Amino acid sequence: MTDILITNARIVNAYGTEEGHVLIMDGRIEAVLPSEAPAPEAARVIDAQGRALIPGGIDGHCHVAQVTGRFRTLDDYAVTSSAALWGGTTTIMDFGIPRDASETPLEAARNKRELAREARCDVALHGSVISWDETVPAQLEALAEMGVRSVKMYMTNRGGTMSDNDTVLKVLKEMKRLDGLTYIHAEHDAIIMDCTEDHAEKGEIGIEHLHETRPELAEEASVREVLAMAEYIGTPVYFVHQSTPGAVDLVTEAQRRGVEAYSETCPHYLLLDDGVYASRFPEWFACCPPMRSAETVAALRERLVAGSVHTVSSDHSCYDLTQKRERTDDVRQMPHGLPGVETRMPAAFTALVEAAGEGLAVSDGLLERFVDLFAASPARLNALPGKGVIAEGMDADLVLFDPAESRLVDGASLHMGADFSPFDGRSLRGWPEIVISAGRVVLDDDGFHDPGPVGRLVARAGFHEHQESLAVPALAGKGA
Repeated sequence: MTDILITNARIVNAYGTEEGHVLIMDGRIEAVLPSEAPAPEAARVIDAQGRALIPGGIDGHCHVAQVTGRFRTLDDYAVTSSAALWGGTTTIMDFGIPRDASETPLEAARNKRELAREARCDVALHGSVISWDETVPAQLEALAEMGVRSVKMYMTNRGGTMSDNDTVLKVLKEMKRLDGLTYIHAEHDAIIMDCTEDHAEKGEIGIEHLHETRPELAEEASVREVLAMAEYIGTPVYFVHQSTPGAVDLVTEAQRRGVEAYSETCPHYLLLDDGVYASRFPEWFACCPPMRSAETVAALRERLVAGSVHTVSSDHSCYDLTQKRERTDDVRQMPHGLPGVETRMPAAFTALVEAAGEGLAVSDGLLERFVDLFAASPARLNALPGKGVIAEGMDADLVLFDPAESRLVDGASLHMGADFSPFDGRSLRGWPEIVISAGRVVLDDDGFHDPGPVGRLVARAGFHEHQESLAVPALAGKGA
C-alpha cells in the first residue's frame, strides 16, 4: 500500500502543468498518474481539490547560527529548519563561513555539519574562503568529497569576511578544476568605504542613511569585475542578492557571451524600497545591499517576470531588534541581515504576481515561473539530486497551496526566532497549506508536526555533471 496519495492536484513543474495524482512511498515519489487513472489504495489520502501542488522549496541562501564579529544570529538548525517547513521550504542551504582567522574553511564547514544534525528538513552547505594560502586547494578538495561543491566569497567587509581579488581569482580556478560553483557577494569595497567615510564625516551614518552609503554603482562595479574574472577563467559564477536591474543586466549580457553566470535576488528587494529608512522603525531593514529606490525595485521586478533572475532566496539572518537597536547611530557597527526563510514563498509569489499584473486566477505559465525560481533552478544550479521536480523517483518534498489565498504577516507569530519581519503588517499571498518533507506530512490543517532531527545532509554533485544528468529528466517530466 502506498504511504500517501495526493489526488486531484494541479501538478506544477517548471516545465509544465498537468492534472493528476501523486503517489508517495518510503520518502520518494513512487508515481505521477494522470487524473483519469484509477487511484490506488494508500495509508493517507489527500484530496488537493484542484489546488496547486509544487515541489518543496529550495532556499539556497540561509545563515544559521552565524557568528559575525561580536554578533551571533539567534537561531539554530532546529528553529530555522522548522521555520523553513512552515514556509514551504524543504531544503535549506547554509554557509560554513570562518568565524575568524583561527578557523579554516574546512573547519567552518565541518562545524556547520555537526550543528545541522538538529535540522528538521534537508540541509546542504556552501563553503567560504576569506584568504588564500597553500592549504586552500586541499581544503576545497576535502569539501568536494563532503558534497560541498560551492564556495562563497565577499567582495566587501574589509577586515572581516572580505576576500581580495587574488584570492577570488585563485578560488575561481580551483572551483573550475573541481567542477564547482562560486557564490559572490558583489559590492565594491573601495567605493563603499569611501562613501561611508564621507557620510560619517557629515554625521549622516545612522540607519536612516544606510541606502546612501552603499550606492547601486558599487554593486554593479563589483559584478562587472567578478564577471571579467569568471570569463577569463571560464568557470560558472552565481551572484547572491542582486538588488539592481543593472547588476542583473550585466549577468544577462555575460551569458550572451557564453559566460555561465547566474543572478539571485531576495523578496525584500522585490517588495520594499528605500522609503523604509524614513519609516518609524528603519532598523528593521538593516541589510546589505540596502533597499533601493522605488524605480529600481520596479525595474528589478520586470527582470524577475522576464526570466533574467534565476532564483529567489531569503538571505535569512536571524538577528532580533535588541541586537539591531544597539547601534542604530552607526551602520558600521550594526548587524546586517533579515529573517526571511519562513516568508520567502508568499513574499516571492506576491512579488511575481504583482509584477506580472495577474489577478486571483494565476495562469499555469506564471505558476511554472514561480516553481522555477522557488525550487527547480535552486536545485539545478546547486546540483541537488532528487530535488526541485515532481516526478517518479524524486524526493517526496511537496507543497500544496491556493494561489489566491492571502494572509496578513505578523512577525511575532512567525517561527524564525526573531521578533519581527520586514513584511510585518503586509498582506502576502501563496502561503503553504500542506507541506510534505521526505514523505512526511509536517504541516496540514491540524498544524505543524515536528518530525524531530530527521534532516539529511545532502551531498551535491559537480556543477556540470549535474546539468548533464538533468538534460533528459527535466524535459521529459510526467514520471521521468
